[in-house]
Amino acid sequence: MSEHLRVCITGAAGQIAYSLLHPIANGDVFGKDRPLTLLLLDIPQMMEVLKGVVMEMMDCSLPLLKDVIATADPNVAFKGIDVAILVGAMPRREGMQRKDLLKANAGIFTAQGKALDAHAKKSVKVLVVGNPANTNCMIAMLNAPSIPRKNFTALTRLDQNRAQAQVAARLKARCDLVHNVIIWGNHSGTQYVDPTHAHVITDQGKQDVCSAIKDDAWIQGEFLVTVQKRGAAVIAARKLSSAMSAAKAICDHMRDWFYGTKPP
Repeated sequence: MSEHLRVCITGAAGQIAYSLLHPIANGDVFGKDRPLTLLLLDIPQMMEVLKGVVMEMMDCSLPLLKDVIATADPNVAFKGIDVAILVGAMPRREGMQRKDLLKANAGIFTAQGKALDAHAKKSVKVLVVGNPANTNCMIAMLNAPSIPRKNFTALTRLDQNRAQAQVAARLKARCDLVHNVIIWGNHSGTQYVDPTHAHVITDQGKQDVCSAIKDDAWIQGEFLVTVQKRGAAVIAARKLSSAMSAAKAICDHMRDWFYGTKPP
């Protein structure tokens, strides 16, 4: 058995966490031989809902899951943790820009940064998901000066996955055979999606993505806009923000951070 991990997930009664908890506790992120304790943090008003989530985690009968601790106190949730996945924040709703979220969410990440500084391991790996993720990550980092800055990251993997999937669909290829699509800028409508360094694995070997697509107008037009505005499109369709795809991106991000990538 690998070393026991203490993993904190905030916003644990919300939709992203609901899609995230099982793959983490099942060993799909940190390894099939690594026991886990999950520390689930949410606001006091969500404790009854969180109680039901804890019941479901128990009912999944997952052998790696050693304990589940539900709390509304960040000082409890962050105590001795190895991983912090900061999902909890005011969600973006239809018509809102990420800048609209900043005032409401800045206080959350200030308090959580201070609690991380006081209670988490100094080696803790922190992933900020709540939007605007890049700014919230900076706020948390600045309020946790004893934790190395390199231990703080903001989620951009969802945009990368979206771009990879769009390229794969265009080329009628498997998503996992498309590599090195880059997202420049923040997780926002101003990001630039760059496939110029990307390649796809085909029966003939490795092929440059732009050469394979052969359509610069699509790359600079429909492709770019689709990825930039995908979150808003999901909200318009579901009337809720992305949850399942965000949870998958969190899993991908943390797995690669812990174990690295091995591109072909």
